[in-house]
Amino acid sequence: MKNLKLYALAFFMMAGISAFAQQKNEWNIRLRGIGVLPQESATIGVIGGDINISNSFVPELDFTYFFADNFSAELILGTTRHTVKTKGSNLTAIGGPASADVDLGKVWLLPPTLTLQYHLPTKCAVKPYLGAGANYTIFYGVNKGGTVQGVDYKNSFSFAAQAGVDINISKTMFLNVDLKKLLLSTTATVDASNLTPAGSPGLAPVLKSINADVKIRPWVVGLGVGYRIK
Repeated sequence: MKNLKLYALAFFMMAGISAFAQQKNEWNIRLRGIGVLPQESATIGVIGGDINISNSFVPELDFTYFFADNFSAELILGTTRHTVKTKGSNLTAIGGPASADVDLGKVWLLPPTLTLQYHLPTKCAVKPYLGAGANYTIFYGVNKGGTVQGVDYKNSFSFAAQAGVDINISKTMFLNVDLKKLLLSTTATVDASNLTPAGSPGLAPVLKSINADVKIRPWVVGLGVGYRIK
């Protein structure tokens, strides 16, 4: 909570400084190809183990509004699909091995992200920037796979940090390289009651609600082109 307050304070301080800057009123539109690379870990109830979340490579669209010469706000839009499984889970309670991977199917993530950016003043064609902001990730389109009865994910807010560079091709066109870090976490609930062993009905309520605190924390690496509208 303390860190979130510090992030919020820094965000609004930057916004306050920008209010005194000269207005620019310029829009940038970027189309990027991005790689979403989770740095995942999890604490999983009952069966234990860790989590594995696949990388995803998709197109992304973002809109940037310059409200001052060196300050802008960027809205980042894209959606990714990931394969999920546990690693090294203990399934002896249901007659399985002591260390096994459990297929949890696939899930789509919709993570709209809003950042406030500071662009370093420069006269050359290479224009670096730094950004910070907030992300809200929506989990949807869950495919539970062929092992468990169901999987549910909790939508969540997270902090987003960003660094990148625009490289001018002309007055209106530019290349873009962008790196973001999302401190994204979620709570997953797995219904594995279908795996209850015959003769052990008491296990069914336990297997019906297996909770996992999952840290996804992906790096988002992007490369694309942009267009300026003044």
